[in-house]
Amino acid sequence: MSMEFIGFIGSRNQSETIPPSGPVIDLGHIEASAKIHENGGFDRTLIAFHSNSPESILLAQHAASVTRDLGLLIAHRPGFNAPTIAARQFATLDHLTRGRVAVHIITGGDDVELQADGDHTTKAERYVRTSEYLDIVRNEWTSPAPFDYAERFYDVRGAHSLVHPYREAGIPVYFGGSSEDAIAVAGKHADVYALWGETYEQVSETVARVRAAAARHGRTPRFSLSLRPILADTEGAAWAKADSILETARALQDRTGFARPANIPNEGSRRLLAAADRGARLDKRLWTGIAALTGARGNSTSLVGTPDQVAEALLDYYRLGITTFLIRGFDPLLDAYTYGRDLIPRVRALVAAEEARARTEAA
Repeated sequence: MSMEFIGFIGSRNQSETIPPSGPVIDLGHIEASAKIHENGGFDRTLIAFHSNSPESILLAQHAASVTRDLGLLIAHRPGFNAPTIAARQFATLDHLTRGRVAVHIITGGDDVELQADGDHTTKAERYVRTSEYLDIVRNEWTSPAPFDYAERFYDVRGAHSLVHPYREAGIPVYFGGSSEDAIAVAGKHADVYALWGETYEQVSETVARVRAAAARHGRTPRFSLSLRPILADTEGAAWAKADSILETARALQDRTGFARPANIPNEGSRRLLAAADRGARLDKRLWTGIAALTGARGNSTSLVGTPDQVAEALLDYYRLGITTFLIRGFDPLLDAYTYGRDLIPRVRALVAAEEARARTEAA
């Protein structure tokens, strides 16, 4: 697979511009979102995880039950389940869905949020724990015989799973985190390293850092970039739409009393804010307005323009080594439909042409 598109399924319809309403788990929304993504040509959808959110594995299982081929990228925090149990949970779901499971490892950069689940480790300790956790998970997925493992955080003896991943290639491990500790763990464990929508310069730098860290383990990970595309029929209309999104998000903040946090706890958010400090519009069409407004809480930068213009910008990132794009909108269902209709086919065509040219030149 030369190109992969990942969408996003929330437990209900909400975003920075849409206030939450109705049940926390809205089955109709989950089912509609899953079907829109599958019909739109997405390869996977991310199911997020927070200290107060519905359980990601169970939401993913329901999304899988109403689709046939759509892959699942399940966000998971190491340290809250035993790694042997988590490995068997994911492997079991992988069999029930005939190989549609992938795992997105979120170590967690916000000490306060993790304390809500009783975790009082430091960030540095969590990355050590994550590496041990993934050591055990991979052994549980692959070991034909019982194994022992004893390090700082985990001591398992005679661990052995009867259920392994559905496919021989295993369950892909996606991994996020921009600190030095995170990069070191990514180099050892990530099949796909995920970063937020940064500038071309920042992305090039991060790709080089992760590749160097992975090379020490003889590994060659792929790379994913997360963005919030804003599309319209003309470039002017797209930028007007971005301005409207920003004003709506600001008005919603005023109504709900949200304030940008004074302390930014994770390196990924700090990197997005560093880009935002350089301006609201960067490179060809990277927009940092929502990142600046929210304190870069998660995936919050956009590419703005016509479908052709945004597809060309995504091709630029592909040339920097990005082969997976996680794209989600501010209007979750409508934007997912629009991306499937107007954006994904254009990017796939551009990448196919790029690869064809490369093969011709190499011949």
